Amino acid sequence: MAKRLNIVLGPTAVGKSDYAIELAKSLSSPVISCDSRQIYKEMSIGTAVPSASQLAEVKHYFIHSHSVENIYTAGKYEIEALDLLDELFKKYDELVMVGGSGLYIDALCKGLDDFPAADMALRERLMRRFDEEGLESLQRELREIDPESYETIEIDNKQRVIRAIEVTLATGKKFSSYKTNPDKKRPFEINKIGLTRDRELLYDRINRRVDIMMEQGLLQEVISLEKYRKMPALNTVGYKEIFEYLDGNITLEKAVELIKRNTRHYAKRQMTYWGRDNDIVWKQI
Repeated sequence: MAKRLNIVLGPTAVGKSDYAIELAKSLSSPVISCDSRQIYKEMSIGTAVPSASQLAEVKHYFIHSHSVENIYTAGKYEIEALDLLDELFKKYDELVMVGGSGLYIDALCKGLDDFPAADMALRERLMRRFDEEGLESLQRELREIDPESYETIEIDNKQRVIRAIEVTLATGKKFSSYKTNPDKKRPFEINKIGLTRDRELLYDRINRRVDIMMEQGLLQEVISLEKYRKMPALNTVGYKEIFEYLDGNITLEKAVELIKRNTRHYAKRQMTYWGRDNDIVWKQI
């Protein structure tokens, strides 16, 4: 019997964790997280990790498994997750994975493309531009030189925007054009289950989730992470807006408003990213 990996994916706040846990229980499977932020043990509230009761229902992997002190990448996840699956498939015929990080899911399912080595001199120039002109200037340039990357990468992530521009300028080939290598073959079947909701309902869930995060102590969590704010993991929605408040640039009310807006935008980009994947079977919940 072929081994099967069931991947539950979808936009943030759609309800992936609950769905994945119920599916895992029906299959007597653990849950393997595929989320680029929930792996960090210092980040809980702003990453919306499953609750203690959810974690107690089934065994979870890659939740609070790494430290924000260390840079973690999709390439590392590909290696570590494949090693874990190799071990788990010795015991289970079917496994459940859940996540909203498209790049991590692609790394696991298809393998990563062989991107060129970093051009450090060019990267330094782009970093200086970021400091002098801000992220919006770099976003505009990426939209001009590689519209597909602009539409599909995490556009509010400074590192990813700079990397996309760097590769495009250094090689003369669009960053998005590297995503064409033949997929690597995996020794198991992959079943992708995409969850979706009515847009207004999803946006309402996002807004309410942010309010709950603030009630749970998101502000205090971000304050506790001040010393790590230069790490890539903290340059993300829910954290960068609070840092703007702590720097005195905006009010706390404005920071919360921006978290809600940027999370809604992120959900839209997630759906755009997966819209090109014909292997996903979508389920309205």
